[in-house]
Amino acid sequence: MADRAMAPRTARGLLLAAACLVMAAPFAWMAMTSLMGQLEVFSAGGILPRAPRWSNYPEALTVQPFGRYFLNSLLFATAVAAGQVATSTAAGYAFARLDFPGRDGLFMLFLSTMMVPAVVVLIPRFLMIEAVGWIDTYQGLISTELVSVWGIFLMRQYFRTMPRELEDAARVDGAGRVRIFWSVALPLAKPAVATLALFAFVDAWKNLLWPLLVTRSMEMRVVEVGIAAFHSTYEINWPYQMAAGVAAVLPIALLFLFTQRYFVRGIQLEGIR
Repeated sequence: MADRAMAPRTARGLLLAAACLVMAAPFAWMAMTSLMGQLEVFSAGGILPRAPRWSNYPEALTVQPFGRYFLNSLLFATAVAAGQVATSTAAGYAFARLDFPGRDGLFMLFLSTMMVPAVVVLIPRFLMIEAVGWIDTYQGLISTELVSVWGIFLMRQYFRTMPRELEDAARVDGAGRVRIFWSVALPLAKPAVATLALFAFVDAWKNLLWPLLVTRSMEMRVVEVGIAAFHSTYEINWPYQMAAGVAAVLPIALLFLFTQRYFVRGIQLEGIR
């Protein structure tokens, strides 16, 4: 019986190990390529560099102002995460706890927008930003990213799981709706808030299409746009581009390493009904 029980576990372990290897392969190739010479990339000598060229990293990050790119990405991702937390917690609490006409219909309308591909509203968003003169500015880069329907859904579902007795007790003590939200509901929602902030930060950090469309100057580029422009500027220098890619992935990898429990919690929260 013990052998029969071990067989499925072993099979699952092998399957997960194989999946991890498949997913890690592109990152391993990127890291190995970043340490090669220009001509070595196209040779048939294998994927391991003959003599690792660590100098590729400082050289790649100085041929373009990647320091500025990283600062722009940090400002962009931080502002988007803060904005989505603010709007999602407020809207999520309203949909979960306030009774107003058309609440459920409005929430379903919000959810229906998740079925619309982002590229469909890309041009209208761009025309709106252009109309107010925010092209190639931080306002234009950040403003349309401050609301997340997924974040609203996440916070609504989390607030619905909270016992109403806590709010009733605060109401008996004379607390108003805003005070209850700020002092009772929001502190209890810290796991969901942390999850939302992390997901919003990572999503903004790796965002390419919108920053590519709304920025013009090198001073406003984010890291992903800088890497995309790298290939057109240095057409055959794959090691430099891969070195920049590794540098861009490293902050997110470290973030996940230290906050992985919140990512796992986020996956669990998505299943709350």
